[in-house]
Amino acid sequence: MTLQQLKYVIEFSRSRSISKAAQNLFISQPSLSNALKELENEIGIIIFLRTNKGIVLTPEGSEFLGYARQVVEQADLLENRYSNTQSLQQHFSVSAQHYAFAVSAFVLLLKEYNRDEYEFTLKETKTYEIIEDVKNLRSEIGILYVNDFNKKVIHKFLREGNLIFHELFEAKPHVFISSKNPLAKQDFVTLSDLVPYPYLSFEQGDYNSFYFSEEILSTISRPKNITVSDRATLFNLLIGLNGYTISTGVISHELNSDDIVAVPLQVDERITVGYITHKNVKTSPLANIYIEYLKEAIAKEQGLL
Repeated sequence: MTLQQLKYVIEFSRSRSISKAAQNLFISQPSLSNALKELENEIGIIIFLRTNKGIVLTPEGSEFLGYARQVVEQADLLENRYSNTQSLQQHFSVSAQHYAFAVSAFVLLLKEYNRDEYEFTLKETKTYEIIEDVKNLRSEIGILYVNDFNKKVIHKFLREGNLIFHELFEAKPHVFISSKNPLAKQDFVTLSDLVPYPYLSFEQGDYNSFYFSEEILSTISRPKNITVSDRATLFNLLIGLNGYTISTGVISHELNSDDIVAVPLQVDERITVGYITHKNVKTSPLANIYIEYLKEAIAKEQGLL
């Protein structure tokens, strides 16, 4: 087993394509395939399964990849400490539901990580894909919520994927609406208050189950419904159509204008927002810094800082 083989495994896992991985590693596809096969034979496990749907990490492969990342990171630290060569390009990826505080924390991380080279990824994506991204190590951190309605289903998927949920905060439900909406000046709104207005939610693709919805109370029937795929479109429609969506009430006015306000929704519900990590992978220094910035951004947007 060599350090180079470990780097091959990490790159192949990241790109999920033998041709793309070989291109990024500046070697031929046969050479990469042979190196991975030799490593699997040496350690006696199957790291990757080649299926009709693409490359899939086996449970043993996920555990091995976690150790491989730690070894390569330590080797990089050793090289950077005792050589004059430039540090290697760093990779870090986050998959999240559509939360502004996740973006705010990402901005803080990039300002902290003031390097000439890096490759960071922030994906605002669907709930099921967040779980799959962290399960298959495409992302190190995933950000989503659970509540009484969906937690049994979500935690079942987390257990099956060897994932751990870490609570960040608990929130009372709010509606996001335009500051010019007639409901904006009320101390709170009820579900009956919202009936005349269009309801906006994020689409969940092939896994469009109520349990994967980003919005609580997803089973309630509403006369006007609009589904969107990104936060900017949702906010534009909140303003343009006097629509509403249901969320945590944590809103960033640094990233979003004062045109959107959060008003408490009078329901007997709670939302627990947290981040997920892979059980078999030690969180990297970059991930730990990002988590601290998550907590800082949430506290700031809740008015606690």
